[in-house]
Amino acid sequence: MQLNSKYGRGDSTYMALGELPGIKELVDVFYTEMEHNKDYETIWSWHSSEREIMRDKLSLFLCMWSGGPNTYIEKYGSINIPRVHSHLRVTESEVGQWLGCMRAALLARQYPQDLIDYLIHHFSIPAARIRESCAHHQGDS
Repeated sequence: MQLNSKYGRGDSTYMALGELPGIKELVDVFYTEMEHNKDYETIWSWHSSEREIMRDKLSLFLCMWSGGPNTYIEKYGSINIPRVHSHLRVTESEVGQWLGCMRAALLARQYPQDLIDYLIHHFSIPAARIRESCAHHQGDS
């Protein structure tokens, strides 16, 4: 897949997402889609408590991850994404649910297709690491 190189440099991705306000809107659409679409009910069930905190954490994490301010670390500390998810049973199905839900949210927010492709490609990398970590942690193959 040819990915547009204008993203992933400095704060270019953060700016393309609309900075913190745009990212918060994306996260709201993401979790609303997850809550109301039965295709994502498995991963939604993992978010049964502290839903406002999870929205804040994902928003601040995406800000940092996309080249914006490191507010996540200042507020919540450092994060090891695979370890945080190691208590879950994450298979290809759940990875597909998460990526599908994020793609739906990105499309709903009407981001350019090249940004969506860039993000889904780069989100799939930690998603695969989470799946591998969870399988290893739980003894699955």
